Amino acid sequence: MGISPSPTKSNSKYRRRENDWRLFLRLVPYGRRHGKLLAVSMLMLVPIAVASAIKPLLVGQAISLIRKEPSTYQFLQNIPLWQGLNILIGMLLIATTLRLVLTGVQGYLVQKLGQKITADIREDLFTHVTSLAVRFFDRTPVGKLITRLTSDVESLGDVFSTGAVGIVSDLLSMVVIVGLMFSIQWQLASLLIFILLPVTWLMIYFQQQYRDANYKTREELSKLNSQLQENIVGINVVQLFRREKFNAELFRATNQRYIKEVDISIWYDSAVSATLEWVGLIAIAGVLWLGGRLLLNQQISFGILSAFILYAQQFFEPLRNFAEKFTVIQSGFTAIERVVDILDEPIEIKDYSQPASLGLASTYIQDIVPKLESQNFTPVPALGEIKFENVSFAYKDDDYVIKNLDFTIHPGEKVALVGPTGAGKSSIIRLLCRLYEPTQGRILIDGVDIRKIPQVELRRYMTVILQEAFLFAGDVKSNITLGDNYSFAEIQQAAIKTNVATFINQLPQGYDTQLRERATNLSSGQKQLLAFARAAIRNPQILVLDEATASLDVGTEALVQEALNQLLIQRTSIIIAHRLSTIRNVDRIFVLKRGELIEQGSHEELLQQQGFYATLHNLQMLGA
Repeated sequence: MGISPSPTKSNSKYRRRENDWRLFLRLVPYGRRHGKLLAVSMLMLVPIAVASAIKPLLVGQAISLIRKEPSTYQFLQNIPLWQGLNILIGMLLIATTLRLVLTGVQGYLVQKLGQKITADIREDLFTHVTSLAVRFFDRTPVGKLITRLTSDVESLGDVFSTGAVGIVSDLLSMVVIVGLMFSIQWQLASLLIFILLPVTWLMIYFQQQYRDANYKTREELSKLNSQLQENIVGINVVQLFRREKFNAELFRATNQRYIKEVDISIWYDSAVSATLEWVGLIAIAGVLWLGGRLLLNQQISFGILSAFILYAQQFFEPLRNFAEKFTVIQSGFTAIERVVDILDEPIEIKDYSQPASLGLASTYIQDIVPKLESQNFTPVPALGEIKFENVSFAYKDDDYVIKNLDFTIHPGEKVALVGPTGAGKSSIIRLLCRLYEPTQGRILIDGVDIRKIPQVELRRYMTVILQEAFLFAGDVKSNITLGDNYSFAEIQQAAIKTNVATFINQLPQGYDTQLRERATNLSSGQKQLLAFARAAIRNPQILVLDEATASLDVGTEALVQEALNQLLIQRTSIIIAHRLSTIRNVDRIFVLKRGELIEQGSHEELLQQQGFYATLHNLQMLGA
């Protein structure tokens, strides 16, 4: 039995064509934001079209005046020849000057409009992308996102500036020219309209083919950018494992596929221009043939025939421009479709319309605790309770990595998560931070479902220190504050509390030292030290450590451990650790295996049980 073609794949190009104008309407709100600029640009098209279309008419009148033909305007017939020619030359000069000036101003305004629209779309797209759940980034290559945020968005600006407004200009020019031609001689005008009909059908066909080819071109460009980004980020592995030639061959193959698709799109684009060139010549030949017969029969004057020859040339010039701009619009439609796919991506993790609040806890953390600490009081909070109620989670349907977790972490308690790779430790942290939503069950903090807590408040209440700290390009102090309003004194105090002030003071410009992209001018341990200062300045009630000391040497780890002991006082903390020796002093240890909680208790209690934890501990001790 044969396999029927996929409906989605077979109908995709037809669906795209049906949705072209729906996609274009998605850009209309951006045009409305700059309505005045758009209106001025459009209004200027009318005098430009008239000034352009009147020139062949003036040339025809000059010829009729010289030959003293009856088609000469009445006001020119009763004046001397040179005076009449001067009037026509003056009108021609005024029309040309007006057209050049208005075209220059209108072109500037349209380009300005396109750049404003491009900037608005880029900002909205960036805001939307950074609001999407981590699940989206798990399945989307970085290079594809970069392509859509850069080259695709640039194409969107061209849809308005070069494309839509330009097409309106060309259509208006053609309408004015057609009106003037029919007012002069209907038979020659009808001939040009008759030639236009099959050309229009041919143009539409070529543009549809170009659209499909351009879509494939951009898909290949996304793959090209993804490979490039992957190789740059992983350059250490590429060179250490001598993958240069192998990766270069993969890149070459992708590049060749991209060039092939580009060649196809160029062919269809060139076919439109070549067709219009030939049709323009046919139109002139047709005007000469029919106009010559009419001239011999004395049905038209030589001036009118001359004007129509010029109109035949000028009539297809807007059409040629129209075709070029239509190509831009087709390319833009492809870009719109790709950008809209991102903008239509639902925001999976979002705040409820009527969110609950950790207001009391936040006030306690931000105001009461610092005051008590400044007066040498030791606060005893009853905040920071974490409760998992029958929580299950799957990254893919029915492929559960967390299974029916049910536990409570009490306020101020220190809990460690241990287990083999893939046991679900990091998934628990991602669920707690609400980077993912539980598939089943719910998670509560201080009795409030975290889905009802505003994300800003949740992530101010809880801080995570990952195994590998990510630092942004900028100075040291901005990487500690991360855009929040902390004073320099608070930054220094956080650095002192975490024992990283000495390291920062040894940098060339101290807290003002500029970090390169991904902080390549710092060691892994130094990056981690800044991550601790970043956590300390926020004074969270819940602190999560994901192998946070793995990148530190023995001496630095001792300093940080001392700082951690101070940082963990009166805070609920969750520690992910592979080295079991680092978690002996926690209150409880949760032992995970294949997403299930199989054991829990203190270090001594678990050793006495002689279960899975004891086996892991004995293996590590044996290795040591």
